[in-house]
Amino acid sequence: MTTRMLLLADTHVPKRAKRLPDAVLRAVDEADVVVHAGDWVDEATLDLLAERAAVLHAVFGNNDGPGLRGRLPEVARFRVEDTSVAVIHETGGATGRERRMDAAFPDDDLLVFGHSHIPWDTVTPRGLRLLNAGSPTDRRRQPVCTLMTVVIDGADIDATLVPLS
Repeated sequence: MTTRMLLLADTHVPKRAKRLPDAVLRAVDEADVVVHAGDWVDEATLDLLAERAAVLHAVFGNNDGPGLRGRLPEVARFRVEDTSVAVIHETGGATGRERRMDAAFPDDDLLVFGHSHIPWDTVTPRGLRLLNAGSPTDRRRQPVCTLMTVVIDGADIDATLVPLS
């Protein structure tokens, strides 16, 4: 069995975009599981994804107000097949991230995070996979906006960064 996941973070609607791009909505419709790693900014985007996604796992980010913080956890954990997944918005600076996350998430196989708007795909010394999808609405210093698709087959994790035009 395989599970198709869509990873999103830092949507910042309506501050950085009036709405989610159509490509994001199509990807939501195609995914078995949607994961959002925070910085929604508006509750309407959470409502849209909660209604549209087959399964949604999400956390709040540093730009999310009391309404979103009241509805979402700071850390989310769930299982996909043989993979233990954790989601958090911030992991701190890039330097030393792998070792810090090994210590903070010793029982997880995959950590999805956001905050930087910079795509990230590494494996820690103990084998924890770290994934950041970037942002589908605010590229900052990146060449394009992005999202990430992940296929989990048992314990195998295959991640693909998807550029948005």
